[in-house]
Amino acid sequence: MKRSIIPVVMLVAAVMLVACGDGSPAVHQTKVIAHRGYWKAEGSAQNSLASLRKAAEIGCYGTEFDVHLTSDGVALINHDDDIDGVAIWKNSYETFTDHRLANGETIPTLRSYLEEGAKYPDFKLVIEIKSAPDPAHETRSVAVVMDTVEELGLREQVEYIAFSYHICKEIVARDPSATVVYLNGDTTPEELRADGIAGLDYNIKIARNNPALFGDARAAGITTNIWTVNDEADMRELISYGVDFLTTDQPELALELTGGNAGQAE
Repeated sequence: MKRSIIPVVMLVAAVMLVACGDGSPAVHQTKVIAHRGYWKAEGSAQNSLASLRKAAEIGCYGTEFDVHLTSDGVALINHDDDIDGVAIWKNSYETFTDHRLANGETIPTLRSYLEEGAKYPDFKLVIEIKSAPDPAHETRSVAVVMDTVEELGLREQVEYIAFSYHICKEIVARDPSATVVYLNGDTTPEELRADGIAGLDYNIKIARNNPALFGDARAAGITTNIWTVNDEADMRELISYGVDFLTTDQPELALELTGGNAGQAE
């Protein structure tokens, strides 16, 4: 029997169609976000400058990348909260300057990553501000990240995601016009909308266990994203439902299935 991610296929498909000028339905196009960049490409590595460039060059909507704040206030691009077992938030930037990524790059700072991303102005930079044990550190992380974005003039190119609801609300408080999307999957679409959060970005397992999420999100007027979708069958099914975004480690496959994205990077 064919696996079904969302039982309410007809309902979801209906709300994901947009009327054309002649009254006929046009299928909603799903956009592709590279998960930690296009890191599977030759010469690349997760959260590297090369992975950013390669994701932009193949025409992704954007790239997702992870930001932690060091004890002395430097925003570093790294997925885990430690590097070689050393906690980022408890140690200074100097502690990590000798570390090399799999492709030989040094660990990018947020500033260097954003400066590289600015070379592709139609390409979205999706910043995941990572959670921290201390809410005060999270608040400080938000301030450093958003101040850097503002200083570089990249407000329109940047979007934010976070597992911490505290981080999401801090971003909205600082800039109500910012695009902020919640990752954790424990809040209703109506609550997200009420708090000024633009969308939900949930793991595919959560989507399967909560079939009403898609319809509820559309009714609330917020966007939908599913991560991390690497299987072709899953991609096809979610695309058929009109999910707004797919976050994937296989961006070339996803782009092939979606037909590419509007606003591709040159």
